[in-house]
Amino acid sequence: MRLATYFHGGQRQVGRVSADGTRITPLALPHAQAERGVLAIIEALAQGGALPEAGGPALDIASVRLDAPLPRPRRNLWCVGRNYHAHAKELSASVFKDNDANPESWPIVFTKVPECVVGPFDDVQIPLGVSEQIDYEAELAVVIGKGGKNIARGEALGHVFGYTVVNDVTARDVQMRHQQWDMGKSFDTFCPMGPWIVTADEFDGERTRVRCWVNGELRQDGPTEHMIFDIPTLIETLSRGITLYPGDVIATGTPAGVGMGLKPPRYLRPGDVVKVEIDRLGAIENRFV
Repeated sequence: MRLATYFHGGQRQVGRVSADGTRITPLALPHAQAERGVLAIIEALAQGGALPEAGGPALDIASVRLDAPLPRPRRNLWCVGRNYHAHAKELSASVFKDNDANPESWPIVFTKVPECVVGPFDDVQIPLGVSEQIDYEAELAVVIGKGGKNIARGEALGHVFGYTVVNDVTARDVQMRHQQWDMGKSFDTFCPMGPWIVTADEFDGERTRVRCWVNGELRQDGPTEHMIFDIPTLIETLSRGITLYPGDVIATGTPAGVGMGLKPPRYLRPGDVVKVEIDRLGAIENRFV
């Protein structure tokens, strides 16, 4: 099942997307719940509720404006740094060389504020005068459906509601300046998300492919099998002593090919267009302005 948040007739709505991605059927949700996007559905299902009935006829998806499926996540997004072997290697000679990731270490974890989330085709604002090193990071994001604390690795996938696509946009100079990553990751519009959430029963997040293009040039291309820490391990780690809630988002890391890792580095400039696509999940595309 694919669930999307979108605007139609000036109203934010939630709908079910057809398997071919061309039609969307609105779900019968009160306005206050629809404003929360798919999060309202996730929380209701977690409490034993049912998927709302159709609230109208199916629409051509081209006639609506897709929003982020979770337009305002319930709290900061959990994010994992340097979680692909090749990406860890490409940054091993950078300012991050003293914190090399390897299969025997702990995941690098940081967060992004929920207010930085924007839609799958919205513009991303470059904070001119604040950063000169804006980078892209194509990522698979896990959406929690069943909350829990101290979740065992073997039970972790049972807590997943579904998956979506994000671009973990990063201001590298700000990231280095503050040594902790939250500020360089959390500028307004720095987390395009979408185009929808595909539920876990229809998508295998551990066997897919993450790709990114900048102005049509393929920059990133990595299978999720190449993660250093797989999805069950990430859920187990994040839930150690911390309760995860329905609707929590975990961005699982980015493959090699980021702008900072190129020689010389190639950062984003106004007018650049970045497309992120995950096989069998969908694609987002955003202009940087």
